[in-house]
This record gives sequence, C-alpha cells and structure tokens, in this order.
Amino acid sequence: MRVYFGTYTGKSSRGIYMSEFDSATGVLKPAELAAESLQPSFLALHPTGKHLFAVNEVSDFQGKPAGAVTAFRIDAKTGRLTQTQQRSSGGGAPCHLTVDQSGRTLLVANYSGGSVASFPIQPDGTLGEMATFIQHTGKGTDPGRQEAPHAHAIYPDPSNRFAVVADLGLDRLLVYRLNSANGTLLAHDAPLASWTPAAGPRHFAFHPNGRWGYALNEMNSTITPVNYNAARGEFTPRASVSTLPPDFKGHSGTAEIFVHPSGRFVYGSNRGHDSIAVFRVNSRNGALTPVQHQSTGGKTPRGFGIDPSGRWLLAANQDSDTVCVFSIDRKTGLLQPTGQSIAVGTPVSVHFLARP
Repeated sequence: MRVYFGTYTGKSSRGIYMSEFDSATGVLKPAELAAESLQPSFLALHPTGKHLFAVNEVSDFQGKPAGAVTAFRIDAKTGRLTQTQQRSSGGGAPCHLTVDQSGRTLLVANYSGGSVASFPIQPDGTLGEMATFIQHTGKGTDPGRQEAPHAHAIYPDPSNRFAVVADLGLDRLLVYRLNSANGTLLAHDAPLASWTPAAGPRHFAFHPNGRWGYALNEMNSTITPVNYNAARGEFTPRASVSTLPPDFKGHSGTAEIFVHPSGRFVYGSNRGHDSIAVFRVNSRNGALTPVQHQSTGGKTPRGFGIDPSGRWLLAANQDSDTVCVFSIDRKTGLLQPTGQSIAVGTPVSVHFLARP
C-alpha cells in the first residue's frame, strides 16, 4: 500500500506526504514529500488510483474570499504527485472533499464559507468548471461556534444518488440529489432530521449495508447512529453515545470517524482526550456499545485511517507531528499499539492507496 497524508503547512510541513505501508506486517516506512501544496488538509483519491485531489484550506484565493481545490496526477512507479489543475472552491476554508462512486464528480465542503460545491472530473483527471455552488443559511444555538453555517464534510451515499453534508454550524445533516452524469447537486425535499442542539455534526460514515450511518458530533463528543432510507434519501436519528469515558472531565472534541470494513466496529477520534474510541456494532439494529478508549500516542488526533484489510489503523497526531500504527483485532475490534511511529508535520488526514 501507499499512504498519503494531508497536512497543515508551516515550519514542519511543505504539503502532501506519502509513505509505503506493508499491510502484511504493519511496517510503515518514513514519510517523504509527495508534492508541495498550501494547506492541503484533506485529500481524496480517484477510484482508478491515477489521480488525487486536495483541498487548500485557505480563505483567500486569487484575491477572492475562497479556498481552492487542486488536482494531481499520481506517478504509478514512485507515488509522487504532479499538479495538473487548481480551481477556486467557491467558499472560504474548504476542509473536506470526496470523489463520487463513478469517479466523475468531486464534492467539496467549505467550512468558513458555509457552502458546498461540485465539479465534473474529466477523463484525464482534471476538473471542469464548477457545476454547482450551494450557500447554506442559518445558524445554530451556540453563538461561539454556530454563528453561521459551517459545512464540514460531504459524502456520496452508497447508491450514488444522494450526497450527505454534515454542517456543524446548523446542527444538521443535509441531503442533496447527486447527478454524476453532469457532476451536479440538486435540492432534495426530504425532511430534515432533528438534531441535539450544539452537538455540531462534523463527519459521517455509512455502514457497509447502506441502511445505517454514524454522524460524529464534534462539539458534544458523541456519535449519533441513524437509520438511512436509500430510496428516499432520508435519515432517522437514534440515541447518541459518548466518545469519551465517563470519568473524563477535561475539554475534548471529536475529529474523524470510520466504520470497520467488516461492519462490526466503529472508530472515532477524540482531540483533547487524545484517543480513539472503539464501539461494537449491534448486528440487528446498528446500535453502538463502547469497548475501548485507546491513546493515540500523541496530541490531537485530527484524523486516522483504517487499511482496506481491516488489520491496521494509522492515527495522525496533529500537534505531535507523528503518525502512529495500531493493530486491530478483527474479532473484537480492539486496538493495540505496535510501538511504531513516523514523523509527519502537522498531519490532518490519512488515505490508503493500493500500489499498482
């Protein structure tokens, strides 16, 4: 496997980094620079494995109040990246992007801009003109964090018919119709699910069965399981569970969430408690039961990744400039530190790619 790391650039990072990872042994080689880029915090890989896209999480691009998205070509032999294009994201501080299931549409969430955008992906991996720009409106109940919309992440659903947006500022999961043929997002008239005030939904993960999903709430450190009606693009939230141990009294906020490839476990990161929370999934209804809180071996685990085999988890400790390796017990879901870590400057996200 190759692993790409999105980062915040500064004194310890110059852009996107990459490493070689042996999924048989769990050995992660030292990271090297794959491409220089400004604030490439979150990345998305094309299904062909030939192209990579990055947000540039800035609030001024070419003199306008917006961030950017950058397209790269992946060198099959070395894994290094060559920039092929850069476009405005339409809104400030883009912090998340994904490629739809068909590989024909790039979806982007702008955090400070409180908006989402879509771009058609051309056969050569470059981006067409922005196809859709949607400005969210409104605010939440917390005047400090929810004074305006803050679109934090956007995901195509498993059917590739809808796109789900977690908006932290609005305390909402918003759903749009996705047309991958022309790369557009359209308004969807499904009713909005009610959400706990000041929860702050940040990221989201679908269960492999497509009927359940899990919203990670940053502000109150919880996960909200939801039932998902794929035919109508509708969510029904259920009782939330805390990502923190009952005796924790400090300040913490969540960052990233993944469902294990087996569908049997859910993992969420805590910044402050500096841990990965592990949950067992009830096979009948998708409910979560906490089973472990594993230290990430560093400070502020902004993101992490699970390799496709489901045997390993790599935790990116943003404020320790490290990525640490953990083994996953595929029967219990429990994490075990391997004692291995590598240096990566201010790592934010982790993305696996099988080598050709």
